[in-house]
Amino acid sequence: MSVETYLEDHYPDALDDLKAFCRLPSVSTDPAYAEGIRAAAGFVADRLTRAGFSGVQLLPTDGHPAVFGEIITDPALPTYLVYGHYDVQPPDPLDKWQSPPFEPTERNGRLYARGVSDDKGPLLIPILVAEAFLKTEGRLPVNLKVLIEGEEESGSPHFEDVLTAHREKLSCDLVLSADGAMWRSDRPSITVASRGLVALEVTVTGAGKDLHSGRHGGGAPNPIAALAGLMASMHGQDGRVSVDGFWDGVTPPDPKIIAAIEEADIDAAAYYREIGVEGAGPIATGRELLMRQWLEPTLEFNGISGGYQGMGTKTVIPNTASVKITCRLVAGQVPDQVLGAITRHLEARLPNGVTLDVHRHGPGSAADFVDPDLPALKISEEVLGELLGATPLRVAMGATVPIGSAFRKHLGCASIFFSFSTSDEDYHAPNEFLRLDNFKIGMKAWARLLHRLGASGG
Repeated sequence: MSVETYLEDHYPDALDDLKAFCRLPSVSTDPAYAEGIRAAAGFVADRLTRAGFSGVQLLPTDGHPAVFGEIITDPALPTYLVYGHYDVQPPDPLDKWQSPPFEPTERNGRLYARGVSDDKGPLLIPILVAEAFLKTEGRLPVNLKVLIEGEEESGSPHFEDVLTAHREKLSCDLVLSADGAMWRSDRPSITVASRGLVALEVTVTGAGKDLHSGRHGGGAPNPIAALAGLMASMHGQDGRVSVDGFWDGVTPPDPKIIAAIEEADIDAAAYYREIGVEGAGPIATGRELLMRQWLEPTLEFNGISGGYQGMGTKTVIPNTASVKITCRLVAGQVPDQVLGAITRHLEARLPNGVTLDVHRHGPGSAADFVDPDLPALKISEEVLGELLGATPLRVAMGATVPIGSAFRKHLGCASIFFSFSTSDEDYHAPNEFLRLDNFKIGMKAWARLLHRLGASGG
């Protein structure tokens, strides 16, 4: 019996496993779900053991544990590390769900449950495929390790600690991420780049206390006005970041991503209507829209505060004003250098009478990208093309997925996203679902991918 035939014959069992997994409320951000987290970590460990993985163990952190297992077929073969996460987003708002979020429900070829698409269905696939190889061929064509974390949905605060503490155990030639998603449901795609992140808060301080705006207005410095001027100075008329040094080091993108953008033929006007922008949006063409969202760095104001925020009016000049900022970075940018450029820009334009404080939130992360000539990338694209009937688009991700840069930093290897979720499956929202056809196709795809990676020698 072939691996693919085994997977087809045991599909009902695979679906039962997925439903059992999704019944576990493994919300990582809320301590009220601690028991669900423990149960989900135990489920993954048990399923790895039953599949035939050895050395299965929970890797403790100061938060929720990661789960590890491995199948070493032959030390001479290449080694691949599968990444995924067993934690999920909170299910709120509960009244928006058509069926209970932790009671998996089938409707119209879809399975609805919190976490089914992000990431329980996709991460279960390579475990099932490894089991199928052992049941039919007695061995895997490659060495396979898995690392399933439990804090991805709460920012992976201890993930790099795991990589540092277990570097030798996790050593591999390439990471295959079961997390992520295809860009569109009607066209296969593979994500080859994601943007990095720098987060900061800028505070401007004027007088030593709030002042009466009649008694002191026109003479005392106003931190809100100063901050507004500083914020306005950080972008040009075209909306691009105009901070000196911000763009330093930016490298050209993979031409195939630009080709994918052109082939996608996005309707910019339709995009703006979808997000509720009245009238014409600031960008006229779909090509320019995706270039900005995927391949250019950004500096966005996420929240601003200062002065009186209550009902009615209070005639006051506040002593402080602040803004929260996040920057999405592209290949070649260094988080520390970006923060330095912003700080210098603000200091050079700071009005008299106010002081400046720039507070960084977290270490940030560099953008991640896959070598466009990586042999495993070509193999992945071939497999997707065969099973999904079209050459996959190489796409970038406007968001930040810290695992890519973390694996590169600590293990010295690249990551390929090989997920069978799609971006329209309402993960992080009510009524999250997974297309069951993709669950089936994903198992075939992982089986072929491992076969060909083994045959190619890496």
